[in-house]
Amino acid sequence: MTTITLLTGKAAPLPGSDRLRGIAKHPVAGPLILGAQGFPGDEQADRRVHGGPEKAVHHYPRDHYATWTGELGPLPLLESPGAFGENVSATGLTEAGVAVGDIFRLGGALVQVSQGRQPCWKLSQRFGVPDMARRVQDTGRTGWYYRVLEPGPVASGDALVLIDRPAADWTLQRLWHALYISRLDRAELQAIAALDILAEGWRRHAQRRLDSGRVEDWSPRLDGTP
Repeated sequence: MTTITLLTGKAAPLPGSDRLRGIAKHPVAGPLILGAQGFPGDEQADRRVHGGPEKAVHHYPRDHYATWTGELGPLPLLESPGAFGENVSATGLTEAGVAVGDIFRLGGALVQVSQGRQPCWKLSQRFGVPDMARRVQDTGRTGWYYRVLEPGPVASGDALVLIDRPAADWTLQRLWHALYISRLDRAELQAIAALDILAEGWRRHAQRRLDSGRVEDWSPRLDGTP
């Protein structure tokens, strides 16, 4: 069990841009009622790739902040939770120990780990570090998303308690390694494509690699290139 900081945010322009982005999150006391689409008042600027039932809540481990500070130096963004656009910040849980399908009691709601996070170029713009999105992907310090199984109230200081673990072998670290390190291990990709509790988009992603025998181009997502 760990306790959480709850964060939400309105869509706002990133530095050097006039386009709205929903990555800036700030701590709130709550309680807020968590529903299938996320928290009320928590905005996503581009609903094509952000938000929705399989990305209702973003969790980023507070444990990673010290490591990032060691690598990047002291940055104001890293002085408090919310730097990575997370809705839930907590210590004691990382990708190495959290598995796809894990079910947690989050305050008065019930949530399930649906997928990892695929970082995009907006992180680089937010941090002012040109390769930040690639660093997040390359290190596996990505965070993850929850789907909501039971709506309910959530507040800062609430407990996050593991209730069930239907796929203990499929840690988020293993998922990351299969997709971004080994990349074309057919046995791993076949297992991912068949992992029913994983978000459908990620299962399709694995199947496309199996069908094509190729790794997709990450540049548009990571670098913002056409």
